[in-house]
Amino acid sequence: MVKKFEYRGVPLERLEKMSLDRQLKLFNARQRRTLGRYISHGISDDRRKLTEDIKAVKAGRKSGPIKTHLRDLIILPYQVGITIEVYSGKEFVPVTIVPEMIGRYIGEYVITNKRVTHGSPGVGASRSSLYVPLK
Repeated sequence: MVKKFEYRGVPLERLEKMSLDRQLKLFNARQRRTLGRYISHGISDDRRKLTEDIKAVKAGRKSGPIKTHLRDLIILPYQVGITIEVYSGKEFVPVTIVPEMIGRYIGEYVITNKRVTHGSPGVGASRSSLYVPLK
């Protein structure tokens, strides 16, 4: 039997129908504070354009990838099922939003650094390597 997704005891269908004020009560303190600021101070142009693009893709009016540099975007229930390409500092990495991501930041799912792999030291790397024959 497949387990139905619930965010803090509320099913996804009810979450999508809830107003943002009621959704805020379910989120953690940091997310409540950030989203509360958007409500009171207004949303910046970048965030407003991104939410319009997400709603347009959800409604089927727009196709193609949604690209963004906003890593501090909080994932809300209406964004579930959409693929957003988030900038990692080098390239855009596609992130498909699933219900388990609700209430988290989208930047958490895009790694910004990669593992360092050191090569072998070359000539001149240390004082002792000056006297090593080249062949």
